[in-house]
Amino acid sequence: MATNLTFTMIKPDAMADGHMGKIIAQIQAAGFHFKALKMTRLSKEQAQAFYAVHAARPFYGELVDFMSSGPILAAVLEKENAVVEFRTLIGATNPAEAAEGTVRKLYARNIGENAIHGSDSDENAGIEAAFFFSGLERA
Repeated sequence: MATNLTFTMIKPDAMADGHMGKIIAQIQAAGFHFKALKMTRLSKEQAQAFYAVHAARPFYGELVDFMSSGPILAAVLEKENAVVEFRTLIGATNPAEAAEGTVRKLYARNIGENAIHGSDSDENAGIEAAFFFSGLERA
């Protein structure tokens, strides 16, 4: 059964490029409600822990370096069928393949610096949200 929560991060590239406000507005316009929100910066160790599932992949080192290179905006979002709806809103991982109007099509630099993270399953949404937010930090 699908849950109504998902997790996202606006990544360092979109933050550095000044797209945070536009992305937040796009998320809200799509009917998502923010249940938790914080700006932070991942240490290299935190980025390694968050992306541990990708540790064996060739892009892991670059991903960790990128995600610890600047501030991120982490959020827990609520909407019916949140994970699927949010993945549609942000578009394909490769912005060249993303649909017009999606976050990645509009704001990503390339496949490695693709502006935003979105949980890929209900289970991962819960795990990822708990990585960044305690129960007291959620509305």
